[in-house]
Amino acid sequence: MRRREVILAGMSLPLAGLVGGSWLRVAAAAPADAATPFDDGTVPTLARELAARPFQPPDRALPPALDRIGYDQYRDYRYKADRALWRDAGLPFQAQFFHRGFLHKDRVDIYTVRDGKAAVFAYATDQFTYGRSPVPQAQDLGFAGFRLHAPINRPDYFDEVAVFLGASYFRAVGKGQAYGLSARGLALNTGDPQPEEFPVFKAFWLERPAPGADAVVVHALLDSPSAAAAFRFSIRPGVDTIFDVDMHLYPRVELAHAGIAPLTSMFDFDASDRLGIDDYRPAVHDSDGLAMLNGRGEQVWRPLQNPRAVQMSAFQDENPRGFGLMQRKRAFTDYLDLEADYQKRPSLWVEPRDDWGKGGVILVEIPTADEYHDNIVAFWRPQQALAAGSEHRFRYRLHWGRDHAWQPELAVVASTRIGKAAKAGVRLMVIELAGGRLAKLPADAKPQVDALASKGELRNAVAYHNPENGHWRMSFELDPRGQSDIELRARLTDASGPLSETWLYRWNG
Repeated sequence: MRRREVILAGMSLPLAGLVGGSWLRVAAAAPADAATPFDDGTVPTLARELAARPFQPPDRALPPALDRIGYDQYRDYRYKADRALWRDAGLPFQAQFFHRGFLHKDRVDIYTVRDGKAAVFAYATDQFTYGRSPVPQAQDLGFAGFRLHAPINRPDYFDEVAVFLGASYFRAVGKGQAYGLSARGLALNTGDPQPEEFPVFKAFWLERPAPGADAVVVHALLDSPSAAAAFRFSIRPGVDTIFDVDMHLYPRVELAHAGIAPLTSMFDFDASDRLGIDDYRPAVHDSDGLAMLNGRGEQVWRPLQNPRAVQMSAFQDENPRGFGLMQRKRAFTDYLDLEADYQKRPSLWVEPRDDWGKGGVILVEIPTADEYHDNIVAFWRPQQALAAGSEHRFRYRLHWGRDHAWQPELAVVASTRIGKAAKAGVRLMVIELAGGRLAKLPADAKPQVDALASKGELRNAVAYHNPENGHWRMSFELDPRGQSDIELRARLTDASGPLSETWLYRWNG
């Protein structure tokens, strides 16, 4: 099981008890077939009202039989495909729902929206099959989350393309891909000394798509002790599956350590980080690097690490153009894993749609001993604390797909390989570069290595053509001279300017 599946499932309660006299109370108390007015301002209003009141601890109560079930039994609780939302209407999207139980004990209320009216989508035991387990006796359990289906790979089959389950986690895939990394609604205190806070999605509103529509709209209400928020997701599956996200954030307290557009992934090992690894596979990861296109137009690549201790990196910026956790290795031979299919895991790129001001992209890398626990987090942190009692709006686009072309004239880092040099204690860095103007240079060209180290000494920096695949390499030796936490920076250039994106690395000794 992965960290995203075992992370706090907690902190929701039935919405009828949250906001006295509000839309939620009216909607939850209405008959199942009743409808309540709804528009794009409804959920932001609910979130603003929620944030103005003290946080209410969650009620996670379940009948004893559901409270005690384990992983295998929970997997037997399956939503019936023939009961999928919108299935009988012949629409281009369908939704199925998750039962509560096991780690997913939080109640998530679901509403459907049609023609400006919202109605409760009621839980019923006959919506599920239960395998060999007894059918629960409770009749108003609510749901734990949902998943969306659409014909993304072939026109006659509805594939699962996105899932919202657990705290504020959600995942998606592009065409031909398999689930990998996750996104979250909001990160609070991630990587900081104080305990991390895990906001949760408490309710969702699913808008009925029009016939032939290429996108479906989902609204979500988020809550936590420190903040409430409203989200609008416009989800468009395809070769890249695109989420247009509109977030209204309402802090209850000043948020000095907020993470906007947080991404969560797994990195176990690769050729840049194999010390102590005894594994037949050459690499194991859902993502292999953090990519950034900063406000100055510099394209940056930072290979991920599985560190010996938690490490946090901050890349200061103003009005970033984008950042993401990417999976660049795309061949089966990069992993040789017939079950995990790591070559099919999506990359996830965050594209701000407004000016986000000053702040930084934060990367948190956590030690892990296996591939079953997420250990990588990346997000945007505003420089100024987000004031309590105010509204903060962030709009961005999420690209779930294979690759992303930011500046096509620049070569990208295809691999980072690190090993011992001829002299004891010295490390050899070999960075493979592919594409861009570099690929058009003659094999005897002389691009320059522009490389720096914050400590120690860099020696023998060279660039040379790789005739086996048409790529170029830059390599150099690092003599740490007894130092650790050395920040490295390198790229290839010529008389016309940069030939490659900027490679960054932290050497820990």
